[in-house]
Amino acid sequence: MSSDFAAARINMVDSQIRINDVTDFALQDALLATPREACVPADQGFRAYADLEVEYAPGRWLLRPRDVSKLLQFMHPKAGEKALAIAAPYAGAVLENMGLSVTYLSEGDLTAVPGGSYDVIVVEGGVAQVPASWTEALALGGRLGVVERKGSVGRAMVYVRAADGVGGRAAFDSAAPLLAGFEPEAKFVF
Repeated sequence: MSSDFAAARINMVDSQIRINDVTDFALQDALLATPREACVPADQGFRAYADLEVEYAPGRWLLRPRDVSKLLQFMHPKAGEKALAIAAPYAGAVLENMGLSVTYLSEGDLTAVPGGSYDVIVVEGGVAQVPASWTEALALGGRLGVVERKGSVGRAMVYVRAADGVGGRAAFDSAAPLLAGFEPEAKFVF
């Protein structure tokens, strides 16, 4: 572990995470223990801790540190839970450091959820509309964290499965880049 990256990680938590009301100590500890630079190409490592989204593959983005940490905090992940990280290598690694069992869905059809039901599903990147397969994969009490975006600014949403269905609430505004394949449908206008 590079001491420069270790210092950058501490600075990220102090200057981007804590000041944005991320107060969950277990989450802060996991953020300090998770090498964000390991989730991006080597030539982009210097951007890993900046206050911006980082493209780690074509059409795939790590959320800004502030956004991913706030989204995770709003989902209240707990050690021992089962999680699904959709195009979310960093968020998944943070959840693993919090003691969750994480399945990664990073390639191919991101709507084809691997079998099972999940307590936590996190998506790094924006989507115009949440696929039904994601909410259907939630266990009872399960939470889905995703940025819904149809315009220039979107909303980080947390969906929760209850006995009578799935409900959502807005958590905060986010301008997360749209995941490739999840853009709004083009509409014909005269």
